[in-house]
Amino acid sequence: MPNDPSDNQLKNYKATYPKPQVITTSNGAPIYTKTAVLTAGRRGPMLMQDVVYMDEMAHFDRERIPERVVHAKGAGAHGYFEVTHDISKYCKADIFNKVGKQTPLLVRFSTVGGESGSADTARDPRGFAIKFYTEEGNWDLVGNNTPIFFIRDPIHFPNFIHTQKRNPQTHLKDPNAIFDFWLHRPEALHQVMFLFGDRGLPDGYRHMNGYGSHTFKMVNKEGKAVYCKFHFKPTQGVKSLTVEKAGRLASEDPDYSIRDLFNAIEKGDFPVWKMFIQVMTFEQAEKWEFNPFDVTKVWPHGEFPLIEVGKMVLNRNPRNYFAEIEQSAFCPAHIVPGIEFSPDKMLQGRIFSYTDTHFHRLGPNYIQLPVNCPYRSRAHNTQRDGSMAYDNQQHAPNYFPNSFNYGKTRSDVKDNVFQTVGDVDRYESGDDNNYEQPRVFWEKILDTGARERMCQNFAGALGGCHDFIVAGMLDHFTKVHPDFGARVKALIQAQTRSHI
Repeated sequence: MPNDPSDNQLKNYKATYPKPQVITTSNGAPIYTKTAVLTAGRRGPMLMQDVVYMDEMAHFDRERIPERVVHAKGAGAHGYFEVTHDISKYCKADIFNKVGKQTPLLVRFSTVGGESGSADTARDPRGFAIKFYTEEGNWDLVGNNTPIFFIRDPIHFPNFIHTQKRNPQTHLKDPNAIFDFWLHRPEALHQVMFLFGDRGLPDGYRHMNGYGSHTFKMVNKEGKAVYCKFHFKPTQGVKSLTVEKAGRLASEDPDYSIRDLFNAIEKGDFPVWKMFIQVMTFEQAEKWEFNPFDVTKVWPHGEFPLIEVGKMVLNRNPRNYFAEIEQSAFCPAHIVPGIEFSPDKMLQGRIFSYTDTHFHRLGPNYIQLPVNCPYRSRAHNTQRDGSMAYDNQQHAPNYFPNSFNYGKTRSDVKDNVFQTVGDVDRYESGDDNNYEQPRVFWEKILDTGARERMCQNFAGALGGCHDFIVAGMLDHFTKVHPDFGARVKALIQAQTRSHI
């Protein structure tokens, strides 16, 4: 007998709505029968005037919207953020203005490289996107379950993602393409080590960290700014799957993470994350040994300790997955007063690309969809018309400035003023301290067992690669730490001997 809430969804619906509603066409007209098409005689041909059939089939033919290029498969839930600690000395954002204040939010978790039907337990980063519905607009914090990323320059993003997708001829995942790209871009090593370690197989979405990943800027009411990073730590603990269990679940329950999140919330076991920030002053940023805006780097907690801010609670499942999760759209460009951008190149690149892909996937008025709408502040601007305009701002003037009482600005939300200097050029960054932080990760973060598991994972994945790619990756591993390169090499040699 089914025991999980997800198994009883249809039964619960019936209990909630004991009397069925009359079934209708899309224009609301009641239907005489829904189990037979309109024909000329019992054995005759269908009639073109069967608008019941036409109405249903025409819509069915258009049910699918473009799949997300990345983060195609995911799960989501509603909840709230509550401030538990005062950070007003750093940030004037309305969401943080009072201890105890609660702000509604939506979270979407996801895998990254796989298609919508792929397994939840694949070795892959996990998307961790939050939409805060604040009183001064929606703030989207769009990150991952790792504090870093594979590349630091956005010009590489399309090509990197191509390697994570399918070979253009074979239509198969291609380990040679994956590792060949990392071979040429060693800034990826830090994230790749996270990926092939235990954190690459989180036990569902409830047991993983979340990060804004990028460096942002916080501005207080006096106009003073600091750089910051955002962290989310699950109070239910961080857990990972073993390679064996992840493989078994991929065949037995490929929707494992979606099912786990849904059932936990339905049972009242609401997942909670504590939110922290790290703060770096402008003076510290100028003197730090690394580029503080490099998303392949972490800020060491010993130098920049975590500062607790609040908690995020997920307490409500979506009533309709497509409307509330598939059509949800998160964008790093959606910030609110008090939170601003840093010179992080990847962040700057994402500011454009996310909005652009939403226009393609959902249309120019995607932000008018209920799940994306800034319903606690409402948009007042001169954007009008376009496909599927729902809230077209009625009869208000569609231009600014004007003489008819439409629109005014606010001086207190002025952006922080900052200086920038430098010659305009395309600055290569492929060799910016690629091995130092991965070495710290190997020496100080991973214990002996975690190192061995990571090396075994690398050896298994590299087993399908060309010899020159294996040799190149071993060279990178050795530059991180001699023991790292030597151990992966020994494991690959052992695999080779076992196959002879």
